[in-house]
Amino acid sequence: MRYILLIAINPQAYAGMSQEAQQQLFKDYYEFTEGIRASGEYVSGDPLHGAETATTVRVRDGKRHTTDGPFAESKEVLAGYYIVDVASLDRALELAAKIPDVVSGAVEVRPLMDMDLMTPPA
Repeated sequence: MRYILLIAINPQAYAGMSQEAQQQLFKDYYEFTEGIRASGEYVSGDPLHGAETATTVRVRDGKRHTTDGPFAESKEVLAGYYIVDVASLDRALELAAKIPDVVSGAVEVRPLMDMDLMTPPA
């Protein structure tokens, strides 16, 4: 089963982070990523640019409206994601608990729908 692990962080936590702490965090992410690559559970993943680069799109009454910034006002913002292919939700939760930013942020685990199983309406 494929799951997306959505990494939410508090950007303020990075503001006061020393160069050494940043380097350690990057190292921890590298090691986590290499571990799930080696186990065959890694499908994809990417860090995201800051929330200040986001644009939110809504369509109302057939017209597109855009707003600078993320969808919701929150202390935590989406910072990146992994897509993993694992045997169970328990394993996805186990991996989420190993993501380096989980100690100061949160990781949402959500199953992905298999679009190959979806049939178009008749």
